[in-house]
Amino acid sequence: PESFPPLRNEEAVRVLQGQMKGIQGHCNSCYMDAALFSLFSCTSVLDSMLFMPFPLCDRNVQGILRDEIVNPLRRNGFVRASSVMHLREQLTDKGQCSSFTNAEKDPEEFLNLIMQQILGIEPLLKLQSGGQKEQECYCYQIFMDKQEDLVVPDVQQLVERSFLSSDLKLVEIPSCFIIQMPRFGKEYKMFSKIIPSLELDITDLLLDSPRECCLCGDVATLECS
Repeated sequence: PESFPPLRNEEAVRVLQGQMKGIQGHCNSCYMDAALFSLFSCTSVLDSMLFMPFPLCDRNVQGILRDEIVNPLRRNGFVRASSVMHLREQLTDKGQCSSFTNAEKDPEEFLNLIMQQILGIEPLLKLQSGGQKEQECYCYQIFMDKQEDLVVPDVQQLVERSFLSSDLKLVEIPSCFIIQMPRFGKEYKMFSKIIPSLELDITDLLLDSPRECCLCGDVATLECS
């Protein structure tokens, strides 16, 4: 099948900037539009989803994702709402939920369905909380209480504070780290803006990762939260 590489640097600006660009919204599709744009427009880290061999994946859903959404997005910078609706109809047929075509849903529910049940991808993240049994998942949703000193935070700050408050560690370096920002509704927004961190330092988030003592410079033996 025909494929197009992800957009980078000046090419991304040229193709994606302006009116009638991105993924056209329709009927509460914003959660899916934003997720698909983030996963495929400018990165190839999950392109294996588009070329998984049959019968490990659902060929019909894979074809819609690759040929009607990802390739047009990378080629023209625009995806019609009808293409996303085609995918939503297929997800409604494959999943246990009948509201994929009309209701707003949690992005995590969408990612779990398409990655695990339809395309058969192994979980991307392994997390451990407080020394308990490790958990596997496809994305990490930031949960945290409102903190007055964070007015316009960046992603690095939010991830670190969320991991700290939940006593979480990454068991291993993930091949892909999908992070869902704090949820908000029409009435309440935890942050008016969040600055994207172009690089993410996960050194302090890794379980049993050797780190430098802040006092003597040798390998640290104790960690203070």
